[in-house]
Amino acid sequence: MNIRVLRIELRRSVAPWTGVVCLTVALAFMYLVSGPWWKGTALWTYQWTSMALWTRYLLAVLWPLAIALGALQGLRDHRSRMSELLTSTPRPARHRAATTAGATAITLASAFTLLVLLGAVQVLGATEFTHLGWLPISLVAILALVAGALLGMGIGRSLPSPLIPPALAVAAFVFVNLLRVTTESGVPTATVSPRFALLSPPVDEVRDVFLTLSASVHLGQTVWLLGMAVTGLALLAAATPRARLLALVPVLAGAVIALLLLPSDPRRAYVVDEAAAAPMCDGPVCVATAHQDRLPDLADPGKKALRLLRDVLGGEAPTSVRESTAPRGLFDPPERSRTSVLVDFDDDVIGDAKGEELTRALLALGMVPLCSARSANESGTLGEIAAQGVAAGWVLGDLRPFDGAVHASSDQLDTARPVFTELKALPWSEQVARVKAAHTAAVSCEGDPLDALDGGTSR
Repeated sequence: MNIRVLRIELRRSVAPWTGVVCLTVALAFMYLVSGPWWKGTALWTYQWTSMALWTRYLLAVLWPLAIALGALQGLRDHRSRMSELLTSTPRPARHRAATTAGATAITLASAFTLLVLLGAVQVLGATEFTHLGWLPISLVAILALVAGALLGMGIGRSLPSPLIPPALAVAAFVFVNLLRVTTESGVPTATVSPRFALLSPPVDEVRDVFLTLSASVHLGQTVWLLGMAVTGLALLAAATPRARLLALVPVLAGAVIALLLLPSDPRRAYVVDEAAAAPMCDGPVCVATAHQDRLPDLADPGKKALRLLRDVLGGEAPTSVRESTAPRGLFDPPERSRTSVLVDFDDDVIGDAKGEELTRALLALGMVPLCSARSANESGTLGEIAAQGVAAGWVLGDLRPFDGAVHASSDQLDTARPVFTELKALPWSEQVARVKAAHTAAVSCEGDPLDALDGGTSR
């Protein structure tokens, strides 16, 4: 490829605008739309893998756009009525194809790289956990954009109609939305065969900071996208119907090989990032490596909560505080443990608490673990959080609501206060018996802890 010709192509063609449009659309989504990428512990500026997955998530819009813009670029010779003139020149068609494709590839790769760098700068200041496991996610995303644009260019040149760019955009948008692996039901699932679903370059919304794509997904998608790129280049250089037909071989072969490499089980597509989930501990208090910056704030309140739990529950008390890293979707029951207080920093009651407030929250969680399915911020039902308030208040001597819960403070107090007042009026032995009964009911998930605290009369 002649560098001088490539510079001219970058200056005078619409190739740079392809990158500009894609970058502008991506930044508009990230900064002007209040989406889930700004919420919870998996927001796009907090962890490396989350940043890579969220920018990859944007391919649901960017990939159809790149294909359509590539097709528009492929129509250039037809629009300028130069097709016959170019075929009469001694310069091989593959040289012209390489120059046009190279300009578009450079601008798209640069645009997506700028988006990733913007996220990387913010992640650097937000986490102490640094790794390169996220890099393949972003590299495959760049390859997807380039391959999509090249395929669009090849189709646009082979089928020179102004209807081709919008038709390709719609077809690509339908393709990426029909073939999608989701994680809404606790484990990754797909509406079609998982292997076919993984041919779609975008990923699902990021809800769990400990999940990443497996190596087999990276490899299979790379083969498929390389075949797509080669087909696009071949269509750009093809001058006869036979050559255009042969140009389809790489994308078909890439799809077949990719289907052999991609996992058949969606649970092998999204896997736990072992490095991110590895525990970092201060005595009996542990967090995942991805959240190691939270350990100093959690350690002392956690140790104090464990001492209080031991004083009240004796041998039945949890012996450690650790972060829950088990994969789980919305509306799935929480992970259970009889020996540990399991914390989830997506629970605003835990994630936003500090000092004595955090000690109270951990004490409550150890006394009355949650049984209800996961909700938006993990706080549990009104009955559960009222029972937690009563149990923690009984140990600490005062009843207080929990900040950050989905339930208003007034609702918490209105539900908990009658039970707390009655409990404190009982003989000491009966108080202890009811508190232990509430703990047993919560740990086993076979009873109502608020009922147990109220002597079986609360509903």
